[in-house]
Amino acid sequence: MSILEANSITKTYQIGDRQIDVLSDVSLALNPGEFVAITGSSGSGKSTLLSLLSGLDSPTHGRVFIAGSDITDLTEDELAPIRNQTIGFVFQSFHLVPSLNAIENIMFPAELQGSKDAETKAQALLGRVGLLERADNFPHQLSGGEKQRVAICRALINEPQIVFADEPTGNLDSRNGQGILELLLELQKERQTTLVLVTHDQQLAGLADRKIQLQDGRIVERQQTSDDRLQKV
Repeated sequence: MSILEANSITKTYQIGDRQIDVLSDVSLALNPGEFVAITGSSGSGKSTLLSLLSGLDSPTHGRVFIAGSDITDLTEDELAPIRNQTIGFVFQSFHLVPSLNAIENIMFPAELQGSKDAETKAQALLGRVGLLERADNFPHQLSGGEKQRVAICRALINEPQIVFADEPTGNLDSRNGQGILELLLELQKERQTTLVLVTHDQQLAGLADRKIQLQDGRIVERQQTSDDRLQKV
């Protein structure tokens, strides 16, 4: 069974008397443990698609299913436990809480879930990414690469089934970006997490099990990168 499914989703914005379709009739299904890259030029609808798939926004038309449950019309209160337990997020701009130190940022989702071993899990993850000695440092005391490693730990602490990553290396230099990417993929394989990665980098997308390319809000290409099969749509 698919872990994530979108059926004919469309996102439309009304600006004055103009109707703008940011996404048009997009359908896809993702398998458990799969790494899928969503690519396309700026303005193609990549981040909008990620927001709809993750429940951060709702489609104008169509349905989104996570682990077999229709999340399309759920309220914020109904979505909150799904986001906390089933989904992890890694953003380009880190989104760490400034008033919390590294380990507290990582622990936060687990504490919301009522985990009694949140600190133990956070320490294990910090050790895994080589930042245990930075546990007490606040975000302003961390480099960009360190902040993103903390953000990855935070995304993984509740052992989500799906991790959404929106240009996670976009604010990093090439060396740090490569390191973050390698770490994210290593952890994804270890935990058999489904990874949905938005990127404009075709070389990075080539590492995915599958690549989905958007253009003007539509899927124009699906590529199975593992055996290089290409399907035009």
